[in-house]
Amino acid sequence: MINDQIITTLSALKSHISINYGIKTMTEAFTEKLFYTLFDANAQLNQSIDELENQFKEISKITCKKPDTVCDEIWKQFLDKLPSVLDKLNQDASYILENDPASNSIEEVYLGYPGFYAIAIYRLSHELYLLNMLLLSRLMSEYAHRITGTDIHAGADIASPFFIDHATGIVIGETTVIEKHVKLYQGVTLGALSVSKDLKNTKRHPTVEKNVCIYANATILGGDTVIGKNSIIGGNTWITKSIPAKSIVTNTTITEVKIKELK
Repeated sequence: MINDQIITTLSALKSHISINYGIKTMTEAFTEKLFYTLFDANAQLNQSIDELENQFKEISKITCKKPDTVCDEIWKQFLDKLPSVLDKLNQDASYILENDPASNSIEEVYLGYPGFYAIAIYRLSHELYLLNMLLLSRLMSEYAHRITGTDIHAGADIASPFFIDHATGIVIGETTVIEKHVKLYQGVTLGALSVSKDLKNTKRHPTVEKNVCIYANATILGGDTVIGKNSIIGGNTWITKSIPAKSIVTNTTITEVKIKELK
């Protein structure tokens, strides 16, 4: 009797929910297949693309919420974007190789860099975001977030080439704009000054102009905040106002070292 009461109560509380939890694992498989198709030299493109189309159609039955013909057209538009996405990602990988002294080969970047993986899934999910596949793009972003520790919203506008080093703890908000040749290190936040639902359709996150380097744990907030080109943002800085071009921003906290006297 007690179990029956619990089941009845749970059913009532779930009555407004129409979630198919399997969409998460389906999206993860689709995401991994995309990465494999683009970067594995042994991937048979005809077969892989056919498999991706089938996976997409299964996902679309749950997430598309549009007539089948419209969902099929979205797949075709997404497929048309894959060559340009791969071109940008090749530029990103080369930029990482050029700028990270710890990198030894382009293969190492593709296979072993969480920052590159995060950028790759961002670029793929961004195209789906632009096609209004918002749930699918969000689930792809969250999968990359879980794998890499890097949270890039699919709506962000990030030019190529782009460099993320170490990756862990980076947050890039939905309306962020990042121009070419920007470098980010671990723990950087490009976020909003305030969180309110009525700001949904406004620019809430910063703009970072070209050739900017942002070091670890810097926090930059606000939709009107612009980091001018050719600037360097030091670690642990907190920025809520625009920074002119060619600036160097540092945290002025002083760290003192004292030597203990031996007794």
